[in-house]
Amino acid sequence: MNLQVRDAFPGDFHPAWIRACRRLSGAGYGEAVSGAYMRYSPEISRLVSPPVAIDLADLVSRLTIRSGRTAACLLPEQAIAVIRSVGKDQFPRWLRLIEYISTSAAESVPLLLGQMPWLLGQAGLDGLESWVRIGIRTAEGDPQRRLRFFRLEDAAALRWLQRTSGQIGFADMEPRLKPFLTALWGDTPPLRETPANAPEQARRRAGFDGNVVRLPSSFPGFQPADSERLYRAAVAHLAAHLRFTRERFPVGGLKPAQIALVSLIEDARVEQLALQELPGLARLFLPFHTVTTAATAPALFARLARALADPAFEDSDSWVAKGRDAFFASRDDWHDQQLSRRIGNLLGNDLGQMRVQFDAKNYVVQPPYRDDNLGLWDFGDDDLQTEDAEQVLSAARIRQEENQEQLDRIEPDNKPDGDAGKVHVSEQSSDGIMVARYPEFDYVTGREQPGWASVKEYEAILGTADRITRLREQRADLASRMTALIRAARVSRAERLRRQPEGEFLDIDACIDATIARRLGETPSPRIHGRYERRGRDLSVLLLLDASQSTSDRVRDTGQTVLDVERQAATLLSQAMSGLSDPFALAAFCSDRREDVRYTRIKDFGQPYDSVAEARLAGLQSNFSTRLGAAIRHAGVDLAGQRSYRRLLLVVTDGEPSDIDVEDRRYLVEDARKAVQSLSRLGIDTFCVGLDSNADSYLGRIFGQKNALTIATVERLTDLLPKLYLLLGH
Repeated sequence: MNLQVRDAFPGDFHPAWIRACRRLSGAGYGEAVSGAYMRYSPEISRLVSPPVAIDLADLVSRLTIRSGRTAACLLPEQAIAVIRSVGKDQFPRWLRLIEYISTSAAESVPLLLGQMPWLLGQAGLDGLESWVRIGIRTAEGDPQRRLRFFRLEDAAALRWLQRTSGQIGFADMEPRLKPFLTALWGDTPPLRETPANAPEQARRRAGFDGNVVRLPSSFPGFQPADSERLYRAAVAHLAAHLRFTRERFPVGGLKPAQIALVSLIEDARVEQLALQELPGLARLFLPFHTVTTAATAPALFARLARALADPAFEDSDSWVAKGRDAFFASRDDWHDQQLSRRIGNLLGNDLGQMRVQFDAKNYVVQPPYRDDNLGLWDFGDDDLQTEDAEQVLSAARIRQEENQEQLDRIEPDNKPDGDAGKVHVSEQSSDGIMVARYPEFDYVTGREQPGWASVKEYEAILGTADRITRLREQRADLASRMTALIRAARVSRAERLRRQPEGEFLDIDACIDATIARRLGETPSPRIHGRYERRGRDLSVLLLLDASQSTSDRVRDTGQTVLDVERQAATLLSQAMSGLSDPFALAAFCSDRREDVRYTRIKDFGQPYDSVAEARLAGLQSNFSTRLGAAIRHAGVDLAGQRSYRRLLLVVTDGEPSDIDVEDRRYLVEDARKAVQSLSRLGIDTFCVGLDSNADSYLGRIFGQKNALTIATVERLTDLLPKLYLLLGH
């Protein structure tokens, strides 16, 4: 041992290592801590360098104090696995990450070190850093919430891990799978994500219970493109079960291997029936059928599955050939579900005579797109039968009622300005149509999460247009002043005017003509100057109204709600722009989590501002939360299609962004700021009017101090417009 240590720590490094070991031994941490360092540090020295291995003793000491002896013992051991995973050049970066975790989430260090090889395999060092910072940030100082996140008991933790690692998961695929199923069968069963607390093997395979389809959070080990195809194959297979599996099989006295074989035959039967209607599904299913020549039960089952899915596949095993021949010879009976039981029992008896061992506890259905087959079986009331069946199927019952309870749970809205204490029920309306997915910026990691927020467009509720008409008549004087202000503003490309008596530059052509006239003895024209002037108007405006729950609050010192003031401002601005023929559009938004950013079109570009638009404006109602960044991005798409010289997004809101699935108050502020910056790169100006808002600092942070103004009454709009159009005119 001493010779090995001297090889690892040559020269002056050896006494330095001895001193490090003595410090740990004399600190009273226990023999386990000092022993772990002494055992693994020589290997770390050989893999990286002696100074790094010696300095590691200081981190071991700090971990013992902050996170306990377990963490300190794990660090040197896991360090070796990390070096081999990320390389010696990235190892110091990993040590800095552990130091950060020990200071920000000391209780989580043992947990994270214990699963470090798996985490690095899933996300790499870059993704792990991002994931750790997200977990610490979202917990907002609560140690128990951090532990739930890092144990992956929080569903959001697994989604974030998938995002940082580049995996395609259920959250990414759900909006794509619903139209895919509708296109296949004309119907979409409810899709649910397998709960994070389900047994491990249940989380690795899809399944169904009644008419509810549940899908894994992800398919680890598959590339993104393969994961997407895997999800599509899984839902197509499950839809075939829902269509052609009419009833559950009673378990009865079947042995575990027979249960697995009947399930395999039933999988093949429903797929063949689906292929008769949709032959193209073969291109989706067959690439996932892989086989080996091993004589184990799982290998034989995989070979049989391939033989039943692909008639052209030839297998030399007589047992596989017997199953294939029996299945295709019964082609006319494929609509009879009992065929699966007959063939499965036959093959199960033969398998027993072959003395092939079947490990029910560790059996996982192959290929990976196929379900765990739990939905095929009726366990009855026999506990022993249930135990055997669940061993084979490697899953627990996940009932529709439990999933629905999760969907319908009531959660408080955490919006800080005006929404505190209000309660919303998470309800997925069937009226909204998902039209786009947009990224969201996470300021902690400095990255955008692609496709993170879904925008759904909802039909506007029609109110009484007379309400808008009366408002317009009551504020006719203010409307006239606003129209005059907008008319006076010249927002267009500057035109070059030539042959002027005075100006900003010399008009070369006019100067040449004047010189020629002088040489001919004629009196030259004094109009030899040129200047730039904005004569027309070339501006498109989209007015985006915040319709979140907090806009139902009363404005200070008035009897009006914030939404009333927004409605007044929209009415007066619309009348002014309509009278000047400026292209403009009106829309409103609110949000119910990232998967339901609600966007309502009141008036589109090219549509008249008429009684229908006014009825939509009158029908606006306050509801839900304020996910501003996604709404800005969606409105920016409409503005980007306008060919005007200047394009303006005018946002009217009452406070900072918020949503009930986001607890970090800064997160949505920074995302909205990023959205404004992205529009700026497209040449779109973004301006904000804050109504009776206490969030001036947030609005200034998002839009820039020059582009945000707070008002309490619509009269202040006459102060706003000159400033706004002055900015646009330059």
